[in-house]
Amino acid sequence: MLEKETIKFEKTVVVGIITQKQDEEKLKEYLDELEFLTFTAGGEVVKRFFQKMERPNPKTFLGTGKMEEINLYVKENDISTVIFDDELSPSQQKNITKILDCKVLDRTNLILDIFAQRAESSYARTQVELAQCIYLLPRLSGMWTHLERQKGGIGMRGPGETEIETDRRIVRDRIALLKDKIKIIDKQMSVQRGNRGAMVRVALVGYTNVGKSTLMNVISKSDVFVENKLFATLDTTVRKVVIRNLPFLLSDTVGFIRKLPTQLVDSFKSTLDEVREADLLLHVVDISHPDFEDHIASVNQTLLDIKSNDKPIIMVFNKIDAYKHLTIDDDDLITEKTKRHNTLEEWKSTWMSNVGEKNALFISAINKENIEEFKERVYEAVRQIHITRFPYNKFLYPDYKDAVEKED
Repeated sequence: MLEKETIKFEKTVVVGIITQKQDEEKLKEYLDELEFLTFTAGGEVVKRFFQKMERPNPKTFLGTGKMEEINLYVKENDISTVIFDDELSPSQQKNITKILDCKVLDRTNLILDIFAQRAESSYARTQVELAQCIYLLPRLSGMWTHLERQKGGIGMRGPGETEIETDRRIVRDRIALLKDKIKIIDKQMSVQRGNRGAMVRVALVGYTNVGKSTLMNVISKSDVFVENKLFATLDTTVRKVVIRNLPFLLSDTVGFIRKLPTQLVDSFKSTLDEVREADLLLHVVDISHPDFEDHIASVNQTLLDIKSNDKPIIMVFNKIDAYKHLTIDDDDLITEKTKRHNTLEEWKSTWMSNVGEKNALFISAINKENIEEFKERVYEAVRQIHITRFPYNKFLYPDYKDAVEKED
């Protein structure tokens, strides 16, 4: 008989700060996301700590009183990991580790750890390892306890490099090697993309965990890995899709996230090249998430960073089946109406007026709701790109409704 496997989660606490730029409500959203990231990485958040500050303390990120409070909680509750919502400098990480005497991570380190878990292909593993090495290099000094025994004095003088210098050299050599390896793979990927011919390329982009892979599976009838966790997709999947008689290439790319580490944007260059070389972007949004407008802004910023914000974009609002809005009772005269009280119809009219009626679709990929409307809009957009490229092929691909009648 098979024994039931019990997964043991690491007990963790998460830490953030309230500043002029980041109020309490915004911090709560970030810590909710950090908690989901922690769960994805295999941790269980048992408590949150936050402090109001003008700016982070350059030595310990938080004030001394708050650090003492966290230290006491860590010791009393046997906490193994403390995770900070912002990126810590190497000196901050070193000082905090000395005070708390447990594992200290920041948001970047946590995202890199999830990427390392998710990396399946040799290429993804190379990309993640490069990002980790770049992150690790300035932080080496605080990571080896055996270096504390290195002292100067009698018997310790003479030529030769210290162990920390050796470690730094090894990491630098490794970075150079990985960069060379990535250059070779980039070249191969570029050739692969070139071999796809003149087919129209469509890329699914969006925040992490919005349902891009689910949508990919629905319209391409493929079997891409799907899970309700962050960064379930790391390797770009490209499938040939045919809607009616019109073929095109659809790629499912890595999801974006707020405060995305710069090392990852750099090392995932080739993955993001799928977005750069696409003719049409389908920006998938999880409308059931209360902060979906922030997610849209984050994705748009990343598209701007990789110089892909000028492409034709169709906004695809997914998970309409899970959307719930706040309600106000008829006799409630105090509560003010906010965006969270908007009905689905109100969001439809808002976004259709923002980006144009044809460029905003509302669907549920998991329940296949409004998928026919989605197919029609994508067909028309791909057809338009195709006949612009090959005007003499126009008669091959009629309007969607004509194509449906022809099939019937």
